[in-house]
Amino acid sequence: MIGVMDPKTGAVIAMANFPSYDPREYNKYSDDLFKNTFVSNLYEPGSTFKPLVMSAAFNEKLLTPKSKCSICDGPVSVGGYDLRTWNNEYYPNATMLEVIQHSDNTGMVYTAQKLGLGRMLNYIDRFGFGEITGIDVEGEVAPQIKPKDEWYEVDLATTGFGQGISVTPIELMTAFASIGNNGKMMQPQIVASVIDVNGKETKIDPKEIGQPISPATSKIMTEVLVNAVNEGEAKWAVTPGYRIAGKTGTSSIPVEGKYDPNKTIASFIGFAPADNPKFIMLVILDRPTARIYGAETAAPVFFNIARNLFSYYGLAPDEKISATKR
Repeated sequence: MIGVMDPKTGAVIAMANFPSYDPREYNKYSDDLFKNTFVSNLYEPGSTFKPLVMSAAFNEKLLTPKSKCSICDGPVSVGGYDLRTWNNEYYPNATMLEVIQHSDNTGMVYTAQKLGLGRMLNYIDRFGFGEITGIDVEGEVAPQIKPKDEWYEVDLATTGFGQGISVTPIELMTAFASIGNNGKMMQPQIVASVIDVNGKETKIDPKEIGQPISPATSKIMTEVLVNAVNEGEAKWAVTPGYRIAGKTGTSSIPVEGKYDPNKTIASFIGFAPADNPKFIMLVILDRPTARIYGAETAAPVFFNIARNLFSYYGLAPDEKISATKR
């Protein structure tokens, strides 16, 4: 699944699902290929959810990018479960900037615990999770968010790194876009205008549906995400000459009350140019086989498409950025 949207207006530029079907011979295809999975499928977002949780902590002034994690020197025990990093590497006293850069699960447990359950649920609601976005296509679903009295200590911890919570791709892209839009969240829309039988055109105005974080928080989080792109696991795939704000994701798939040890959902979400974004894009690969991590699979797809989008929009590379890369 891939979606591309203008974060300033919510206008959906592109949306694609694969595998798809041939409408001329639809009877030869399975029914499950008929739905638009970008609005109809639920999945656990994994690390692409981390910037939203971190944004909440920044917005509440509980943490800053320079705040240090006091529990990042090894696995963290929560409610009888040992929570580990994705690669079993640990960074004692990591800053929050480094937590996002390294996609550190223990650092996100620390962040979630700083937030607490009440504020976590508040920001889940403010970012629009659990509600449909209102996009003008059929089939949109919304996940059910458990009521507060059904959450355990470990649920808060794992939500910090995007596991144990389900979202739709369109929900995640809409929420993430607010980071690139001064904290404002826009309703995604497919139709730009309607022309009646007499030829009269009525444009569909952009609709703001919330402001989960402040403009100041959005700027801080944008810089954290630019650093994650330039210094994180996917830096080898980065398009030179552009400031891109983004995050990889590799989420486990729940199967019969546990997580599949061998299969993942790999993803990458980002917006560019970071200081004045023209687009936000979300790439999701369901159970990739060549590699299981988002940095190795979804990220290069994202940057390949981004290169074409920069050309399409006539956005020239900044030579200063290219020089610093070299």
